[in-house]
Amino acid sequence: MKPIPQALALADTLAAELSDPRTAWDAAPPGGRSWPQSLAGGAAGIALLHIERAHCGRGDWDTVHTWLASATASDLTTAANASLYMGAPALAFAMNAAAHGSSRYQRALKKLDDATITVTRRRLAHAHARIESGQAPAMKEFDVIRGLAGLGAYHLTRHPDHPITADVLAYLVRLTEPRPQEHGLPAWWTGVAPDGDASPDYPGGHGNFGMAHGIGSVLALLSLTLLDGPAVAGTREAVERICAWMDRWLQHDTTGPWWPGFITLDQARRHQVDPALRPRPSWCYGIAGTARAQQLAGMALGDRARQQTAEHAMLTTLQDPAQLNMLPETGLCHGTAGLLQAAWRMATDGTTSALTAELPRLTGRLTRQITHRTQRDPELLDGIAGSALALHTLGTNTPPESGWDTFLLLA
Repeated sequence: MKPIPQALALADTLAAELSDPRTAWDAAPPGGRSWPQSLAGGAAGIALLHIERAHCGRGDWDTVHTWLASATASDLTTAANASLYMGAPALAFAMNAAAHGSSRYQRALKKLDDATITVTRRRLAHAHARIESGQAPAMKEFDVIRGLAGLGAYHLTRHPDHPITADVLAYLVRLTEPRPQEHGLPAWWTGVAPDGDASPDYPGGHGNFGMAHGIGSVLALLSLTLLDGPAVAGTREAVERICAWMDRWLQHDTTGPWWPGFITLDQARRHQVDPALRPRPSWCYGIAGTARAQQLAGMALGDRARQQTAEHAMLTTLQDPAQLNMLPETGLCHGTAGLLQAAWRMATDGTTSALTAELPRLTGRLTRQITHRTQRDPELLDGIAGSALALHTLGTNTPPESGWDTFLLLA
């Protein structure tokens, strides 16, 4: 596939709108989440756009420094909710992306790195104690946004051979090991609703497939370690266990294959998923996340049929206007940008050129969605910073120099 100049031009325009932290939120809708140390919505996340552009020579390091200074202006947060998307680990991820291949920010990065290791060790101790107690996990224990899959993604990128990286990966393997349960539920089955809280609407909890809050992130991370190392003992078996469970719930309709975003205890008992529960094709719960995780698993296991199923699921989604219309938003989490970045990654690794042929059309769709909006949220996860990064990828047709989409576990 050739680079798409129009995508790069729009990415440049969006980056210019976000050049100054003092004015970036002026046009934002009310009720945003612009806390500086948030990767999802704050300065730490928006910095990633300028970091990627600076690495590629389309931006300048002064702008990067301004955004990182804004992100680090307040006291470093290592509270119980610190995660890849919040606090010291979020700042460490952004700082590491900026430092990549250079001597930049080493002193600050060392401080952030030490804080993130401390956070991770504390989270691991709680997770292993929970397993020993026989209790079900909370999603925030293991997911990518709040949990150890996200922290593992950082450590794997920052220092793959550090003991803390092996410790996180060993925990994720242990998370998948069978424990005594009724109805053949997996070990990562959680006792709460999809929003993370106990609810009478979800008696018995649910099993979550998603990349944002479910087992999809664990599958993606462990598969990446099988592909590129370092994989800890039991990784292949853990990937196979997750795949076996997801295979049990793989659905087919006139569009193509798909996976539910989650299943309830009642559905598990009846072994039936209502077709109306097919999730929108977003990164967080839909095809953009689950198909990429399955493709990575297929590649890691040498399972060509699995890889082809995943690619077919993505292809049929991209070719179905009804599915695309379920994404009126533009962002990485819930919108078209996340689907575009995942589709580009899948096309790059794909067994067929058919995915590549769909990318210009999807890029044009995202471009129209952005240009027709008068109010633009600046944030990374659901706003124009993330959309600009996806457009930059299609505009250059090269893997991100900064590795920014690791925070989505797409690579």
